[in-house]
Amino acid sequence: SRLIATNEDYKLLENMNKLTSLKYLEMKVIAVNISRNLKDLIQKYAALQPYLDQITLIEEQVAALEQASCKLDAYSKKLEAKYKKLER
Repeated sequence: SRLIATNEDYKLLENMNKLTSLKYLEMKVIAVNISRNLKDLIQKYAALQPYLDQITLIEEQVAALEQASCKLDAYSKKLEAKYKKLER
């Protein structure tokens, strides 16, 4: 009776070990897939980097153009006001 119980305990432990081993294999496959996907993402980001740099540069140039446009607008308004004064 005690021997049968011990034998059943061993079988139970063996089954638990098999299940645990399968679970670890599943987790390993998931980890490998995550790692592969991460490498792909890093490569894609690296490929995009020059375009992102260009976008940043264009944004800076647009901001500079906007500032120049505002200054030009203010200057043209001053000129217009002076011209109107001279017309009178």
